[in-house]
Formats: sequence, structure tokens, C-alpha cells
Amino acid sequence: MNRTTLSLIAGVTALAAVTGFAAVSSPDAEATDGTAEAAAHLPVERTSLVCPPPSSSDLAETTYTSFTPVTKGTEKGGGAELQAATERKQDESKPEGDSEDDKDAKSEKPVLEPGDPGKPVTGETTGGESPALLGTAEGRFAPGWTVQETTTVTAGTGRGMHGVTCTAPDTEFWFPGAGTDADRTDYVHLTNPDDSAAVVDIELYGKDGALETTVGEGITVQPHSAEPVLLSTLTDEKQTDVTVHVVVRSGRVGAAVQALDDKLGGDWLPASTDPSGSLVLPGIPKDATAVRLVAFTPGDADVDLKVRLASPSGLITPAGHDTLHVKGGMTAAVDLEDITRGEAGSLVLTAADGSVPVVAAVRVLRGKGDNQESAFIPAARPVGTRATSVGNTAKDTTLSVTAPEGTAKIKVTASAGTEGGTEASKTYTIKSGTTQNIEAPVPAGVKGTYALTVEPQSDTPVYASRTLTTTKNDVPFFTVQSLPDDRGTVSVPQSNEDLSILQN
Repeated sequence: MNRTTLSLIAGVTALAAVTGFAAVSSPDAEATDGTAEAAAHLPVERTSLVCPPPSSSDLAETTYTSFTPVTKGTEKGGGAELQAATERKQDESKPEGDSEDDKDAKSEKPVLEPGDPGKPVTGETTGGESPALLGTAEGRFAPGWTVQETTTVTAGTGRGMHGVTCTAPDTEFWFPGAGTDADRTDYVHLTNPDDSAAVVDIELYGKDGALETTVGEGITVQPHSAEPVLLSTLTDEKQTDVTVHVVVRSGRVGAAVQALDDKLGGDWLPASTDPSGSLVLPGIPKDATAVRLVAFTPGDADVDLKVRLASPSGLITPAGHDTLHVKGGMTAAVDLEDITRGEAGSLVLTAADGSVPVVAAVRVLRGKGDNQESAFIPAARPVGTRATSVGNTAKDTTLSVTAPEGTAKIKVTASAGTEGGTEASKTYTIKSGTTQNIEAPVPAGVKGTYALTVEPQSDTPVYASRTLTTTKNDVPFFTVQSLPDDRGTVSVPQSNEDLSILQN
């Protein structure tokens, strides 16, 4: 078999591994002009997720919620599981096979058993010893599989509600909005889901450029394990606004920043979307008492970011904050105060000519005085084909949707509850340039929490986020998660048979 033949087979095999299905179709009699046919969208057959360790506080109470939307075209089989990220070491002197450590790790009871597609399932844990989790879903459980980790800490540094959507492992992450000030205790949590070690570099950028770090290079994350890195141990410089860049030299990891403040509470800071000349930060709570915007451009060129607020009535320019100047390689920040003024809002950032890429996030405060709490909203990817959020309730959930480029239609579906209820759906119109807090449908007879899926019904880009709220000791606890595409399907191009490529 010659090299060309092997390359063709390898290419088709790789495609099948990603999508679970690939085929070489016969030539189309009507498509003989060389024009490529439209790509097909097929359900993914395997999804991997990483959940960081929820908290080191003994007062932490954590709920995990798992949900897979029903997706047409999936096979009947498959399954999903969440297991503790436990480093498994095997003594080389022992014969091959399961070591005692391996057996113990495999016998650990999972934090929850994911349910059938269309039904959310929850699990709970308490205290500060809960590990990171590694998740895998296959077959009909894989498309759009979403896991939410929500933790409540009632006292101490970072007290508040910490919410994070478990994410797929990757090789690069940007976190604008972290800090190394004396009142901040910010950790980068690195979780390696694979069988080989990962090597990671952590770079920090402040208001004057790159911060000198001592041990930020060549951090080894062992297989099936998590490594917390305290930012203040990487540098002696104390700065309010820091951009963290995580680069994986070998392997892949899940990464998230847990930002904890002595007075202002804390939350997870998810990664910003990839550097871009146009960014959307969706779903700033309408009762926000303070909003601080942090931005960074990784290039050498400076950029003036145009700052606009997508309000319920349209795009407006905040008085006195129409632009933010960001110097190349330096972190810039500005206080936007109570920019939403009691209305739903999203930030829309645009580089002057769109050619300078930027990452950004906002820290949002709710409450006043000693009863303030904080959350973070990074620049987000659009909803795409479908986005999913879990752990919702009728009274304590706000779904915020913005369409900055044109009028859009969306369909929102509420799943059955974790303890019962019937699915419900509703369609909404989001006017161009606006942000709307949607009164989402509630499952009939719902018991427990439920999932919300957002599906655009038009080609206009849509961005969304979900806010969870509660009150503890007169402090307005809250957390915000953006709703990017859940990557439940993959685009597979149509192909035609061409036997000439098999010839020398």
C-alpha cells in the first residue's frame, strides 16, 4: 500500500474519530462543476470535560449538575461519568496490571451518575477536600453534555457563590481580571485529564507589561491530577489588575482562575474568548453597583477600544467612558461604576479598525458596604447552534440575551426538573443592538432544578449568559456564566470519490 493511500485512509479515520461517522459518497451527477456541497452537521460521539476543585474552605457546599440535551441523529448506546482527578502511580517493580492505587481510584464512587439525555441530575459534596473532576461522555450522552459546579461559602476570604461551567481541556487560556493585591488570593487551577504529564507556562501581565515571575515556567501537571498555583507566589509585584496567560507546552489541561477577595467575596474567572478585534461581554446584572472593565492586547500595537452598552433600548455610549486605551502587552482597566443603571446590559467592545486582537473581562459587584459580592464576566463566544445552562430555578435565575449586530429570534427550552416536571419551550425576538432579560419558560410541575437550552432561529449572532442568585446573611450572593455553543455537533464536509489520488 503506497503512502498516498495510507494518507487518505488516515484522514478519513481521523474524521471518523472526531464525528463518529464519515463516508465517501459517490459522485453527484448534478454536481460536476467542482462546487463543494454544503457541510453536514453531525452529533459528536465523545465529549471530555474538566471541573476544577470547588473550594479549600471547610464551609463550602457544592452542587454538581449534569445534563445532555436530546439531539437528533445520535445512536442509542453510550454513557457518561464523572470521576475524581486522582493521580495514579504504578510501581515499576510490580507486574503489569492494576496496582492497589489504581484499584482504589477506580472504586471511588462518582460524585453523580449522569442521567439520560433530557433529564438533569445533581450530586453534592461539602468541605474543602473535594477534588477536581474528570468527565467523559460517549454516544447519545455526548452531544452538548454540560456540567455545572456551584459552590456556596458563607464566610472567610472569597465568601459568596462560586459558579463555573466545566470545560473541555485545551492548550491556551487568557484570564484578564485576576489580581495579586494584598487583599486578593487568586489561584490558577490546572487539571490534566490525560495519561501523560502536561507541562504548562503561566505568564502574568500588569499595567506596565510582563511581570517578572519566579516559578511560572515549566509547571508539571501529573496525569489525572490537579495543580493549584497561587498567583502571588509567582511574582513579588502587587497589582489590582493582572492578565494571566496559560500556555501548555505539552499535553493539554483544563484551566480556570478562582479569584478570592478579603472583603468583596469571590467567584470563578473563566477564560476569555480568543483575542479578537470585536468582543461581547453578555449579561451584566441590572442591579450591579460597580463594574470594572479589564482588557489586554497580546501584540505590540496600542489600541483604542470603543466601549458601548447594549441596553434594552439599543446600543449606547457610556458617558465619560466611550473608549479605553490599551497599550500593547499591557493590562488596562477602567471603573464603569453602575453602568447598567437598573436595566439589563452587555458590553460591546470594538477595536478602531478591528485589526488589533484583545481579550477582556469585567468584575461585577452587587450590594453595598460590607455586604458586597463579586462575579466575573469574560468576553464570550456566540451561542452558535445551541447553548445549554444547568442548575436553574424559576425564582433565582436570570437569562440574559443580546444581539449586537441585528434582530434575532431564539428558542428557549426548559428541560424536566431533577425531581420531575415536563419540558416547556418558548420563542423570543431580540431587537438589534439590545440586551433582554428573558422571562424563560418553566417546566410544568417542576421539582428540583432544570436546564435551559438556547437555540438561535436566525443567522444573526446571539450572545447569552445566566445569573444565579441567593441571599446569605444579608449578602447578595451571585454568579454569572456565559452560554457559548455547547459543541454538540460538528461540521463534516461532503466529499466525492476521486480514485486518481490512489495512483502514483
